[in-house]
Amino acid sequence: MVPALPAALSLALGLWGLSRQGAIWRDEAATWGVAERSIPEIWHMTGHVDLVHGLYYLFIHAIFEVFGPHLMALRLPSVLGAMVAVAVTAATARRLAGPLAGVAAGLTLAMLPVMQRYGQEGRSFTLVAAGAAVATWLLTGALDLTGPAGFTAARTKQRRQASELLRWTAYATVMLATTLLNWLSLFALMAHGVTVLIARRNGQHPLLARWLTAAAAIAGGTLPLIVASSRQAGQVAWIQPPSVGSLLGVAAMLIVALACTRVPGLPRGPHSPVAMGLPLLAVPHLGLLLASWLVKPLYVDRYVLFASIGLSLLAGPALAWVAQTLAARIRSRRPGRPRAEALLATAPAVALLALLPLELGLRTPKSRTDDVRAAAAKVATVAHPGDGIVFVPAHRRDAVLVTPSSFRGLDDLALAETAGPSGTLYGTEAAPADIRAAMLTHRRIIVLSDSGSAPVAATAQDRVKLAVLAQHFTPAASGDAGGRKVTTYERNP
Repeated sequence: MVPALPAALSLALGLWGLSRQGAIWRDEAATWGVAERSIPEIWHMTGHVDLVHGLYYLFIHAIFEVFGPHLMALRLPSVLGAMVAVAVTAATARRLAGPLAGVAAGLTLAMLPVMQRYGQEGRSFTLVAAGAAVATWLLTGALDLTGPAGFTAARTKQRRQASELLRWTAYATVMLATTLLNWLSLFALMAHGVTVLIARRNGQHPLLARWLTAAAAIAGGTLPLIVASSRQAGQVAWIQPPSVGSLLGVAAMLIVALACTRVPGLPRGPHSPVAMGLPLLAVPHLGLLLASWLVKPLYVDRYVLFASIGLSLLAGPALAWVAQTLAARIRSRRPGRPRAEALLATAPAVALLALLPLELGLRTPKSRTDDVRAAAAKVATVAHPGDGIVFVPAHRRDAVLVTPSSFRGLDDLALAETAGPSGTLYGTEAAPADIRAAMLTHRRIIVLSDSGSAPVAATAQDRVKLAVLAQHFTPAASGDAGGRKVTTYERNP
């Protein structure tokens, strides 16, 4: 029953405000657009772009085939992924530090704002976290079997070997599936390696060989994906070097984690929250930061969302100790009041009230970078049949992916080939000369760009769009919607 309460809380938080008033931001629009394609079209696209998300796109494609393309079908897998991650983290903490610590660890993970955010987005991050959580739970079971207690529990050598083989096979299978969803989850595998080394130093020598065998299979199965997706590295060119805020955030988490390790009575040794949780928190964050400095900028917190499991494995026992200490002190003054479990049960309500402004903000359309549906609706209100439309930059064509009906009757003046046949996310654009000629055949052109600044010409196609507008058109009306700017231009006399 330990995982049940945190899992129920996670599900409730995930379903609360899940639709965000129908808003869909640009990353979710990419998922939506790709998932609506046929499997051959998805395969064709991953040969050019977004191979790292290929398995996730196929999964959402299957969901859309069964339930149809709508917001619940897009986001519910992430809600369930967060719920599984929370439940399994609670089960792992129970195994490491007892039932009360298990409940506290699960509640901690469920209440983390970062987990709530990505638990309501149509992307793969909570599914990856769920996979990492299950793999971590399986590793704790392997530690049980390989340690002295495991040898006592297994009555015969054959039975013990069969149990170990089953655990390690399951671990390798789950971890491989997780790395294929996003190969940056290999940092979780590395963190598990640190835990295994700690166990080896404490006399569990067979464990290292078994983990190395599993790790070799996982790395070998993931290597083709890493090599192929590395050729598409231009996709992450938008990522900036780690900011001071990111560094301070990681430092704060590590300080909290280290403080949790000082809690009196916390289990020590290879089979403990410290040995399991601290590497799972530190290795992904520090490893991705190091890669960002040595190779290229890659650090984005959602890429290592699964590291929150490590923080929860440490915070759970600490919160359980606090609840037990408070309950003991209260009972010493007022016998019969209250139990530690009762105090811990009130923690989610207290946290929810403390975080209420943030909680409410996460569930509004403005909580994400933009809202492609609002932008598309704005276009539909100002467009006349036969108007031309251009997107600056071309990626703003993502608004067409979710609500193509809003653009019906408009001429996409720069589009050469649509997204599916071209094997791209948003389609390919024509040569600059052809775009210029197409624009000059229209009296009215609608421009969809980003709010807050003048459109940036990153390509030759974008440069010619802006040049033709400046030379031959005059802005007639402009308005913002969903983080996008919709401007209507009319041809000069």
